[in-house]
Parts: sequence; structure tokens; C-alpha cells
Amino acid sequence: MKALILAGGSGTRFWPLSRRRRPKQLLGLDAGTSLLRSTVDRLAPLIQPEDVWICTTELLADAIRAELPEVPDRQVLAEPEGRNTAPAIGWSLVAMDAGDDLVAVLPADHLFADPESFRGQLELAAGYARRDDRVMTIGVTPRWAETGYGYLELGASLGDDGAREVTHFREKPDADTARAYVDGGNHLWNGGIFVFQASTLLGHLVRFEPEIGAGLERIKNSPSDLAAAYGELPSISIDYAVMERLRGIGTVPLDGGWSDLGSWEALAEIMPKNEEGNAVEGDVIAVDSRDNLLYADQGTVAVVGVEGLVVVRTEDTVLVIPRERSQDVRAIVARLKADRRDDRL
Repeated sequence: MKALILAGGSGTRFWPLSRRRRPKQLLGLDAGTSLLRSTVDRLAPLIQPEDVWICTTELLADAIRAELPEVPDRQVLAEPEGRNTAPAIGWSLVAMDAGDDLVAVLPADHLFADPESFRGQLELAAGYARRDDRVMTIGVTPRWAETGYGYLELGASLGDDGAREVTHFREKPDADTARAYVDGGNHLWNGGIFVFQASTLLGHLVRFEPEIGAGLERIKNSPSDLAAAYGELPSISIDYAVMERLRGIGTVPLDGGWSDLGSWEALAEIMPKNEEGNAVEGDVIAVDSRDNLLYADQGTVAVVGVEGLVVVRTEDTVLVIPRERSQDVRAIVARLKADRRDDRL
């Protein structure tokens, strides 16, 4: 089995620590280890570095090669431009010349507290993909009624090992719907991890998105046309392009301490807390303050009498935001872009 790790990203959710040239997957958020490094490490021994491929951007390719020297340079694929996950996966499979190989596609920036359990479920999914020529996904057993994740609605059992058919991909729900999903026990979080035979997935992509199929064929036949042809591909996610249209997808459940680390709040949830409930990194002084995330990448963060905040200090920027609004850091990034403040992006 080969692994295709999707490692693009523009460095918005963990701004100001993350930037265009150092997005989330290159940050040391997993006990000081970059999320990308952890992603590759947790695949072994099931998948070795010589079978790992990375799809990223031209801006990040050199940094990723430096981070993963054991992955052959040619297996770090740099998209000419970002066109979302369906073109990225399709082009990568063509560049890999994957044929009928089994391929696991996974994000570069997720966290798993139990890597052994993850590998076991990945191997289980690969068995179904190989035996039934079925697209498989790994679903995450929901731990709360999350509105920020998509959900997999479960159908018939595929075996006595917990594998199930997926009847529907459900978009991010409102709070009441999410609560019904979790209480009903018939939904998993969509973790964005897929396993399939490469030729099978490409066939589905060509069938559902013929414009992408034609573009990939042009690139395959004329590699020098990559930049022009790639820029003309529709920008669409693999979920919209294929998964939500495809019947017969299967899933295996994972309950291994998964997090997509989608925000400062999500990081605060998994970090150790002191007696006051503060999650602390770096040189921090906290007086009469509770339930904060206080992160000093450089210098010192000092707070008095505050509660429920995210405070982040880097070399050139300080961020202060309520924990429950940590997703809104993207609004700051949008303002910086509008103001052409590239020095802070």
C-alpha cells in the first residue's frame, strides 16, 4: 500500500504562529514534533517512507523535503496552484503512476493519540478495498455533537469487525442535528481518510467529473502542459466530486483520540492543563487567570485576571481572542490580505 499525504495549506487557522511558508502541518504542535512528521511516522511499519508521496504547493515543497529527508525528492509533488482536493488527488495518482496499487489518502495535519489503533483500522480498510474493489474511508467515533465536522451516515454491516456501508455523506450540521446524529449512534465523523485502488478512484473521478478527467489525460500525455492544464481544472473537493455521489463506499470506525486540530480552541482541548485550567506553552506568567491558552513562541506572555482567552505571541505579532471564537482568526487573515499586509502572512 502507498500513502498520499495532502500537505497544502495557507497557514490561516493557527495564525500568527502559522504563516504561508510555515502552515499548520509544519508546526511542532504534537509534543514538539511537526504534524507532518507525526503523520509519516505513524504510518510505519505498515507503510514505509519509500511508499509515501506528498502533495503540496510549490511554496512549501522545499520545506517539506527538508522535514522528510527519507522520502524521495521526486515523491514530493508540487501543485502548480491550489485547485482543491479532487484535482490534487487525481493529479497525484497520475504522477505516482499508481495503476492498481492500493493508496491511502490522508491529511498531513491531524493528530492521533493511539497510532497503533489507527494503523490497525487503516489495514482493515485496505483489506476491504483490495477484496471488494471498494472505496473505503475511516470514520471517527464522535465524542460530542460537533458542528464543525462532516458526518458519515452508516448502512449495512460489511463484516463482524465493525465495517459498515456509508449511505450518505452529511455536511456540517447545526447543533440540534449534530446532537441527533451522536445520540442516534448511526453516524461517524468524516475524518477525510480514504483507501482505494488507484485505478478505481480515477475511474470514478473521470465518470463524475469528466472535465477533470480530460485535464488529467492531457497532463499524462503532455507533462509540459501541467501548469496550463492544471489551472483549468475545476476547483472542487473530493467529497463533492466523488464521495457524495458514489454508492457502495465502506467505512471502518476509529476511536483513537483523533483531532483535526482545526483551531486554537482544538489545540487547547488536547494540551495538558495546570491547576487553573490554563494550557501553557513557552515563557508564560499567569496571575488570577483561568481556562486560557497562553502560547509564547518567543518572548513572554503575561496575563492578569483573564479567563477563556487565547493569547499567542510570536516574534512580530500578538493575538488575543476568546477561545470560543478562535475560528474567527481567519477574519484577521482576510483583513491582512485585503490590506495587502503580506509581511504578516
